[in-house]
Amino acid sequence: MPEGDRRDAVKAMVRAGQRELIAELERLDGAARFSRSGGARLLENGAVFERAGVVVTETGETAGLTVVVHPRNPYVPAFHARFRYCEYAGSWWFGGAADLLPCYGFAEDAAHFHRTLKACCDTLDPAFHAQAKRACDDLFRLPHHDEPRGIGGIAFDHLRPPGPDGWRRAAAFTAAGIATLVPAYLPIVRRRKDRPHGDRERQWQLHRRGRYVESALAPTPAADADAVRLTLPPLARWETGFTPEPGSAEAELAAFLVPRDWAAETAVPAS
Repeated sequence: MPEGDRRDAVKAMVRAGQRELIAELERLDGAARFSRSGGARLLENGAVFERAGVVVTETGETAGLTVVVHPRNPYVPAFHARFRYCEYAGSWWFGGAADLLPCYGFAEDAAHFHRTLKACCDTLDPAFHAQAKRACDDLFRLPHHDEPRGIGGIAFDHLRPPGPDGWRRAAAFTAAGIATLVPAYLPIVRRRKDRPHGDRERQWQLHRRGRYVESALAPTPAADADAVRLTLPPLARWETGFTPEPGSAEAELAAFLVPRDWAAETAVPAS
C-alpha cells in the first residue's frame, strides 16, 4: 500500500475510534455531551464522568488517538489509552498503551480489564501480551514515589511486524486495540458508578489524581503535549508526607497496585 494510502487509512481508523468512544461514553453518562475543538472532544461535568477527553492528533507524518477518563465516583477507576502511527522516509511503526488507575482495588475489575486486553493481544501473537504488560508496568511507574500509577495494562512502541503483510497485521491489531477499549473499561464503570461514597473517598480520589498528573506530565514515548493538557483532571491535590490510615481501604491500594498476572487469575471473588 502506498505511503499516502497508509496514512489515510490510519487517520480514518482513529477518527472512527473517536466517534465510537464518544457515542459509548455519552450513552453511559446520560447527561453531558462532548464539545469540539479541532481534533479534540471534551466532556465535562457529566453525571458519571467529571471529565473525559477523546483527542485525535494528525500531522503530515503521524496520526494518533488519546483517551483519558476521570469519573465522578471514586470507586470507578480512571482510564487512559493512546494509539499512534508514524511514517517517515519510507519507514513506519505503530505504538499504543492502555492502563487502568483505580483509587480502590477490586480484583474482579482488574482481572476483567487485563483479560480483555490479553484476548486482543493474542490475535497478533500469543507471546505479545506478556511483553506489552511488562512494558506498561515499566512505563507507568512513578520512580520518585517508588510505586505504579495504576494496575497497568499494555504498552508497545515501534511495532512493525516483518513480512509483506506486516503493515496490514499491525494496522489490524491497532484497530482491534481501539475497539477493545469499550468492552475493557465500560463494564467496570457500570459496576461501580452508583456505589455510595463520601468526602473521605473524594479526597483520596483527588490525591490519586495528583499521582496521575505527575505521571502524565513526565515525557513518555509518543506523548502529545496538547492531548496531555486537554485530558488532565479538572481537580487534583498534593500533600507532603500524606499516608493513608493503616488498615484502611486506602492503605490497601499500595499492595493492590503491585504488578501481578491478573489475566491468569483463576478465581476472582465478586466485590
